[in-house]
Amino acid sequence: MEILLLILRCFLACVFGLAGAAKLFDRDGAERAFAEFGTPEVLRRPMYYLLPAAEISIAVSLLFVGSSWFAAIGALCLLAVFTLGMVFQMAKGNSPDCHCFGQIHSEPVGITSILRNLGFAVLAIILIASGRTAQGFDLVNSNRDVMVFVVGIAVISLLVAVVFFLKKISDQQTEIIRRIELLEVVSQHEGSVERESVTHPHDGLPIGGHFPDFELYDVNANLISSEAIKAQHLPTLFFFVSPTCNPCKAMLPDIDGWRKELLGKVNFLFLSTGKAQENIDKFGNDPLRPVLLQSEREVADAVKAQWTPTAVLMDANGRVASHAAAGDAAIRKLVDQIKNEDLDREFTYFAHDHDHGHAHNKIGETVPEFSLSDINGEVIDSTYFKGKQTLVAFWSLTCPFCTSMMEELKTWNKTKGKDSPDLILFSEGDKVAHQEFGLDSPIILDEGYKTASSFGMFGTPSAVLVNEDGKIVSETAVGAANIWSLVGKR
Repeated sequence: MEILLLILRCFLACVFGLAGAAKLFDRDGAERAFAEFGTPEVLRRPMYYLLPAAEISIAVSLLFVGSSWFAAIGALCLLAVFTLGMVFQMAKGNSPDCHCFGQIHSEPVGITSILRNLGFAVLAIILIASGRTAQGFDLVNSNRDVMVFVVGIAVISLLVAVVFFLKKISDQQTEIIRRIELLEVVSQHEGSVERESVTHPHDGLPIGGHFPDFELYDVNANLISSEAIKAQHLPTLFFFVSPTCNPCKAMLPDIDGWRKELLGKVNFLFLSTGKAQENIDKFGNDPLRPVLLQSEREVADAVKAQWTPTAVLMDANGRVASHAAAGDAAIRKLVDQIKNEDLDREFTYFAHDHDHGHAHNKIGETVPEFSLSDINGEVIDSTYFKGKQTLVAFWSLTCPFCTSMMEELKTWNKTKGKDSPDLILFSEGDKVAHQEFGLDSPIILDEGYKTASSFGMFGTPSAVLVNEDGKIVSETAVGAANIWSLVGKR
């Protein structure tokens, strides 16, 4: 038993020592992880020093019998804090990188990272339960046989670490090769590629918007519709590719591996252009990963996936569940998040780190408490949203994009189907000017947009969608096209 306790102490010492040292050598990554976990900015710099110091102190203390019991308690407390933080972030629908081992190993928070922490916690509990005076052999006073055994374990651990580092270096080399391939593709166009009306690679439809409807033929001339895909009631990961895209083909082995790993959890679908045979030559003809052919780029343009490869997740209800992931690195990160997430959980979505207004994301939050009168004097409060879907739009008389959208908005409001959401408008300014709009829906004058901002307002025109339970189910959609996507209008 004493040799087992010594091994447990050494193992936990290695874990905490490695974690602490790795964080110290990756300051930017550590501070970024603190930010993603919601640590106040004023505490991030001190935490960069305090947390590694605590982990290294625990590691050193575990090596000695006199301090091991106290170190085990400290280890259990840290693991409990880490695990609670992970659970809290997952409950909010977030998947920040745990950054537990710095640049050596970092992954989005998920079930795997929680189970790993629980495993370490069990080892700490065993040491605590053994008692303060029964912590196994002392490294300082142990006999020669014990020391030989411990040294052997240490050598094996070192070899495992070396193999791990070699794999990491190999992965980095693979990443560099893919980047070189992409540069070669660009160089074939004499150093530049001009595209008109191209948006930022990570721009796309807002999370919560309707995925565009389509009917397309696959490479075997079978007609496949978005309605048939949605009828399977599974999330679908769309890959926008091209038969001329070498990085797309380079990712194919990874994509097929992900498809097998996520079988029964996520459907995989390629959307491409060009002729059937050239796509078969490029991507094969796997019926479990169909390749659908667009006439031009109609679906890609509707989703705003203007680069290849780009991946977008549609949830089981046919709504956009991820930001556009453009390029192999972004796609890998998205897939890693999907693998570590419960896709059946309500309000599951995957946002990227690029700030295009997404910091105002209120998905899953209940509408704020308020009570205001509309331009006709009717009092509207938070209970207004119960029992029906509502499109909450944010408006301004001085916004030319708003006024140009008004006629189309009025027509939609009068002709929309019974299953379409109701409309409510938050604006500010002159009451008479708003009454002249002739909109058959409430208009609330919210001076300074104090209430609208708590809905997630981000400029004008913008909007969010609220469900029958009074919860916000989309991120803030900015601009007419994105607003219409929330109600499925093209």
